[in-house]
Amino acid sequence: MTSLAEFIARPGRVYGLLLVAAFLEVWGDSYFSAALHRTSGFSRWTSVIAGTVILSLYGLVVNLSKWDFGTLLGVYVVFFYMAAQLVNWARFKQPPGLPALAGWALMCAGAAVLRFWKV
Repeated sequence: MTSLAEFIARPGRVYGLLLVAAFLEVWGDSYFSAALHRTSGFSRWTSVIAGTVILSLYGLVVNLSKWDFGTLLGVYVVFFYMAAQLVNWARFKQPPGLPALAGWALMCAGAAVLRFWKV
């Protein structure tokens, strides 16, 4: 069995981790949004606790990579934005419009510059 570091070091695995981290962050944030604006009583507290646990998992997953922090989070923003749009559509029934999709395309270009431009 390989170690976690060896698993992450394989090509493309960091992108998978960033995708998982993005969905964890957006999912956790959506629980806080529900707690503040859509629930009350016991459901509110359940949402706060769920959001706290999920956001803690996000913090662990996003920092597993050994990429430098600035590049890591610069690339992560692309995954976060995509996850946010998908969760917003699935959970709150608000699909992304053309401006959101165009903005995401620009973010993808910026992430490519951050990750692959060698000086």
